[in-house]
Amino acid sequence: MKIIPLQQRGIAASRVIMGCMPFGGGWNRDPLLAEDVLKAEKALDAAMSIGISMIDHANIYTMGKAEEAFGRILKNRPELREQLVIQTKCGIRFGEGDVPGRFDFSKEHILESVDASLSRLSVDYLDVLLLHRPDPLMEPEEVAEAFGKLKASGKVRYFGVSNMSAAQIRFLQSALPEPLVVNQLEMSLAKLDWLDQGVHVNQQAGVNVNFSEGLMEYCQMEKVQIQAWAPLAQGRFTGRSVEGEPANIQATAAMVQRMAAEKGTTPEAIVLGWLMRHPAGIQPVIGSSNVERILATKDAERQAQLMTREEWYSLYVSSRGVNMP
Repeated sequence: MKIIPLQQRGIAASRVIMGCMPFGGGWNRDPLLAEDVLKAEKALDAAMSIGISMIDHANIYTMGKAEEAFGRILKNRPELREQLVIQTKCGIRFGEGDVPGRFDFSKEHILESVDASLSRLSVDYLDVLLLHRPDPLMEPEEVAEAFGKLKASGKVRYFGVSNMSAAQIRFLQSALPEPLVVNQLEMSLAKLDWLDQGVHVNQQAGVNVNFSEGLMEYCQMEKVQIQAWAPLAQGRFTGRSVEGEPANIQATAAMVQRMAAEKGTTPEAIVLGWLMRHPAGIQPVIGSSNVERILATKDAERQAQLMTREEWYSLYVSSRGVNMP
């Protein structure tokens, strides 16, 4: 069983993460409903029943209601807190009146965001805090002040980022006394630029690849945990109708279904196992509140261990729609 970077740092993280973006109802200012909390609780129980112990939030998910729904669960079942690794994000601000939507890594915003998340989640500390999207106005020293204060007060144990390049991580890390431990990125069989960037070195095919050069290698060398958001690609390979999808997506969906049947497992386990087979020890973040979908991921780690090099490349090449070399 592969030991992933977070586990190497002594963080008791599961290989698969439950993402809480769907929790809390709609993306609006409507009040949180009891049925929304119940739906979130059923999803959490399903996740924990298959060994998922790491939970991913963001302060903006359903306008804060995702954290609030989770917090109500923990209020009623406080014993769950020490069984879970709770991660949330901050740094995105919605537009307000004449002020546009924006990113904000100011010390004031980081500190205020953490206090608000702790209150909504009904917890005293966060295991991991991520900066959600790069802020062009980021000053590493100011971020370091905020992180230092949060660490000293016991409000946050570890820090990381989301959607950042290798250069941005190095720039931020230059002012921090402790290592950034996570970088969360969109990665799936439908989002392959993280692989194509390396495969297409010194090839014309690489001209249009939009991914940070050397990011995968940097994270692996520095033991930065790579987490994959949207790893199931909205179900494009696992049962959603593929009518109207490009030929490569349809062919790959058929291949996933066939492999799942041959191996006696689920399409979800094949798709996630493909990601987890990568040497970086990727953690998929399952952004679903559907109990059946969550349970269908149970076999993913085993499929990652069993997947051959040839099977892995078959899925990669099929989804790219272009043969190699």
